[in-house]
Amino acid sequence: MRLHRLDITAFGPFGASQSVDFDDLSAAGLFLLHGPTGAGKTSVLDAVCYALYGSVPGARQGSGQGMTLRSDHAAPGTRTEVRLELTVAGRRLEITRQPPWERLKLRGKGTTVDKAQTWLREYDPATRVWKDLSRSHQEIGEEITQLLGMSREQFCQVVLLPQGDFARFLRADAEARGKLLGRLFDTRRFAEVEKRLAERRRATEAQVREGDAALLADAHRMQQAAGDTMELPELAPGEPGLAEAVLEAAAVARATARELLTIADRRLTAAESARAATGRELADARELDRLQSRFAEARERAARLAERSDAHRAALERMERARKAEAVAPALELRDAADSEHRRTAAAEARARALLPQTLADAGAAPLAAAARRAAEELGGLESARRAERRLAALVEERAGLDRQERADEEVRQEAETWLADWETVRTGLQSRVDSAQEAATRAEQLAVQRDPARRRLTAARQRDRLTDDTEAARQRALAAAEDAVEARAHWLDLKEQRLHGIAAELAANLTDGTPCAVCGATQHPAPARKTAGHVDREAEERALTAYQTADELRAQAERHLGTVREALAAATAEAGDAPTAQLAEEAEELEGAYTRARATASGLHAAQEELRRAEGEREQRVAAQQQAAVRSASRVAGRDRLEREQAALEEELALARGNAESVTARAAQLERRAALLTDAADTARAAEDTARRLKDADARLADAAFRAGFDTPADAAAALLDDTAHRELQRRLDVWQSEDAAVRAVLAEPDTADAARRPPADLTAAERAAADADRRLREASSARDAADRCRAELDRLSAHAATSVRRLAPLREEHTRVARLASLAAGTSADNERRMRLESYVLAARLEQVAAAATARLLRMSSGRYTLVHSDDRSGRGRSGLGLHVVDAWTGRERDTATLSGGETFFASLALALGLADVVTDEAGGVRLDTLFIDEGFGSLDDQTLDEVLDVLDALRERDRSVGIVSHVPDLRRRIHAQLEVVKGRSGSVLRQRGTG
Repeated sequence: MRLHRLDITAFGPFGASQSVDFDDLSAAGLFLLHGPTGAGKTSVLDAVCYALYGSVPGARQGSGQGMTLRSDHAAPGTRTEVRLELTVAGRRLEITRQPPWERLKLRGKGTTVDKAQTWLREYDPATRVWKDLSRSHQEIGEEITQLLGMSREQFCQVVLLPQGDFARFLRADAEARGKLLGRLFDTRRFAEVEKRLAERRRATEAQVREGDAALLADAHRMQQAAGDTMELPELAPGEPGLAEAVLEAAAVARATARELLTIADRRLTAAESARAATGRELADARELDRLQSRFAEARERAARLAERSDAHRAALERMERARKAEAVAPALELRDAADSEHRRTAAAEARARALLPQTLADAGAAPLAAAARRAAEELGGLESARRAERRLAALVEERAGLDRQERADEEVRQEAETWLADWETVRTGLQSRVDSAQEAATRAEQLAVQRDPARRRLTAARQRDRLTDDTEAARQRALAAAEDAVEARAHWLDLKEQRLHGIAAELAANLTDGTPCAVCGATQHPAPARKTAGHVDREAEERALTAYQTADELRAQAERHLGTVREALAAATAEAGDAPTAQLAEEAEELEGAYTRARATASGLHAAQEELRRAEGEREQRVAAQQQAAVRSASRVAGRDRLEREQAALEEELALARGNAESVTARAAQLERRAALLTDAADTARAAEDTARRLKDADARLADAAFRAGFDTPADAAAALLDDTAHRELQRRLDVWQSEDAAVRAVLAEPDTADAARRPPADLTAAERAAADADRRLREASSARDAADRCRAELDRLSAHAATSVRRLAPLREEHTRVARLASLAAGTSADNERRMRLESYVLAARLEQVAAAATARLLRMSSGRYTLVHSDDRSGRGRSGLGLHVVDAWTGRERDTATLSGGETFFASLALALGLADVVTDEAGGVRLDTLFIDEGFGSLDDQTLDEVLDVLDALRERDRSVGIVSHVPDLRRRIHAQLEVVKGRSGSVLRQRGTG
């Protein structure tokens, strides 16, 4: 890294713009930055740091996100700015940063804060122009950190060498040195390894304890299953030997359970034999009791049959009489049917005669039929009178119709006269509406020409307002997309760097003995590199690259969208002008309202014209209707006279025909009813005579059938008959008696039953009691055997589960032992770690050893070969070792602590240490070349000879084409170093002056 130019405006003590040409200062290799105390020497270095990292070292950053960096001497309208031009990694870059700035508002009162701004440009040698790279704080910060390979803290220690810090480093204890070295070399990953190992040890220990607790739980369950035959080991989870003790106790319990099962099997066999014997005895007793009970029951049934023998004989006789009566049943049914028919016809005759006049109530069938014929003949003579009556009704209706027509025509004439009286007023109003609508149509056409431009301006104004918000949103999205792209690129570069660090393991994976290595060419590979945890392979790097490319494409799309929105906003602004949207909306609304009202009025033109035409047509129709009504009224006078004459003739004819009835129709209805009653009475009288003859014949046939069947009278035959239900019930009783008699005879004839009846009664209670006792003893033996078998099975299952748990826990126990040993070793608490050195301290000790070696190369020249810095890993008191630093005095041959050095010796020792640390950190950062260094203060403590030797060492740095800036106010250095950058302090702020340069 080489600095070329630094421009400062309103920064720190510098109120105006100041410039530093580092190319001129670096030409001499060694230059001096001097000035009085408080002039701003350190502020020049702060400006370099701020340009690179956006912040300054330590407390000088202050609060307010960099707002305190502004110079108090700056003019109110001058914004703070730092611009740095440098070359790093072969690229010439220009970084411009402006911190947040609180300024007066352009409009109104008060202040506003402008956000911080950052620009990054790169010089293209081919085209000799500067190209813009980015304006994102995050993206520029990551790009610079990636190119330098150092954080801000590392840069301040390596490039801006603060001698005071390294003097304190020489005198500090191991803990303070560890904190400084940890920040410089970023050993947090090793501290994380220690933490991860400790967490893994606790996790595995918890898993082992959990497994032992489960194993003890299985042991308790085995003790519950085995009862008092098993004793548990008195060990806690996690203690050694627990698994072996549990398995041993389980084996003893299983053997005891198998012995108890064998005993229970033998007891069960004996109980089953006794149960079989008592079962046979109980079956014999039950069979004897059954046969004896069967014989006694048959004797009782035979006695009951003997008692019912008389009733059985009577039922047989009743069944025989019913069979004889079945021959008389058809005659009985015929006589009952004839009797029912005769009673029905006699009742109908009585009802018909009750409706006849008293003079015909006792007449026979023939006189009744003659009277009916006479009534029918009289009814036929009334047909002509009926037609006359219908004609009279039609005449009355016709006269009513003429009256209605007269009234309707009168209403038409009156309505026409009323309507025609207002015709002129109606016509004038309709004509006025037509004229108004025509004027409104003309006005609407004029407003339509003005409306469209106003609507376009309003639409453009609304689009302008919307696009203003969209532009801000698009800008925010573009910024977010740019930040995402920077993060994705940083992640990709980080993975790429990790892969490069582990590329040796990736190459070693393809090595085979006898095949030359692609790097060194050796055919023997005694210690190939191994992949560590978190190794980054090619696929992970390519995924990160793809993610970065995707994010970058999204960034480009967001920027293109932002440009499109801005173009649309400009077009909308050009169309709408500067008028507010509300004003344009009000104007457009007024035009739209006037246009709408004119259109609404004009839209009634056609309707008004149509209404005028309809009114004129209606006038013509009403005049014609008035004339037609007058003609019809004159023609109805002659028709009404004719109808009155015909009506009088018909009324005279009908008065003779209807007699005493109200009308001819009523007289016809009387005659029809009389004829129907007479006809019905004659028919029912003839039917009653016929049924009386059939009933007499049926009585004679019934008496003859009963005599032939052996009954004295028909009533005796009817009493002997049985209906179907009674017949089935009687037959069932006879069948039951016969079946019962046969069954009793069969049982009494059985040999086994008769033999059992002769034996003594069976003792069924004693046999059942003996069988129940045998069953109980069998159940007890079976339950005991099942319990023993369940105990044996449960112990086998639990033992197998415990053995499986022990086997499953074995790898975990080994892992816990291994992890615990590694965690103790990394934490420095293991007995194997003799120096009690933590892993992070061990790594830092290695780095300190490298720093001491690099510093000694320069310290020997500064001290004329007297002093050498060496790393010591001895323990200090009860603390841990690893970060000790001693100085070896060649004059005395003794090694002593660096805290015993004098002031001058401490200065050049700390300077040597700072230069050595710069070399080591540079190599650690990836070998970035640092061509510009600054050394801050401490030269006043040196004598002339030592000062010459120190300057010779610094001057020797030019051999690497480096330039070194010494920050000091020692007067003797102004005489010795010709290239100078002087900071001059004044009331209006400090200024910079370069001297002794080209």
